[in-house]
Amino acid sequence: MDLGIRGRWAILLGSSRGLGRACADSVAREGVNVVVNGRTAADVERAAAEIASMFGVETRAVVGDSTTTDVQDALLAACESPDIVLLNGEGPSPVRFGQLDSSQWDRAVQQGIVGPLSFVQRVLPGMIERRFGRIVAISSAMVKSPNSMMSLSHGTRLGLTGVLKGLSKDVAKHNVTINQLLPERFDTARQEQMAQVAMKMKGISYEQARAEQIASIKAGRLGQAHELGDTFAFVCSAQASYLSGQSIQLDGGSYEGVF
Repeated sequence: MDLGIRGRWAILLGSSRGLGRACADSVAREGVNVVVNGRTAADVERAAAEIASMFGVETRAVVGDSTTTDVQDALLAACESPDIVLLNGEGPSPVRFGQLDSSQWDRAVQQGIVGPLSFVQRVLPGMIERRFGRIVAISSAMVKSPNSMMSLSHGTRLGLTGVLKGLSKDVAKHNVTINQLLPERFDTARQEQMAQVAMKMKGISYEQARAEQIASIKAGRLGQAHELGDTFAFVCSAQASYLSGQSIQLDGGSYEGVF
């Protein structure tokens, strides 16, 4: 299927590796030019070079924390008028609820809500004017079964989701869509990190920690990054113009609810 987005430009926050990189690969395969972003220069530059080589699109690399004004300025200098924006970033490290202090909450809110929304404020007017825009946030399906270790992540991701849902209603008439992708456990570095946390907290082996992750998924396996990336590409497509304000579960059939 031709997704109708060849030649468009995407700014992809947190796209140098993991699920963000999979999103970059999938839209680049469709002919979308991409701005790759991440915090580690070597990762960002490697990803931009590989994507350009594999898919023949134009790529630009911007290194740094995308929740800061300076990096957002650099992103928009690399691409003044993006058609597609991915909101993605590393979540805060797991901390027990009782051990959290106000400074940790402040950092998490800046990282998970204020920073991404400030970037949306800057790109949205151009999308409305051009009557084409696709904003997609990678959030977390795990908020359906929260635990105190993930309070920071769950709180900020749900806050961002709520604001974007309300905003999606205002901009849909301009052919600007805003959606959420909610991945459960995908086989990326994040799950490696969570396995290490489980090993320390539970006194179990790495193999046991990974087996617990897999056992929590109805499909009996972790997700593969390209599966999320290809879903992202479709949500950004011309064909998905009628899909907005949705939170799309990518969880191997694990969600127990009907709606």
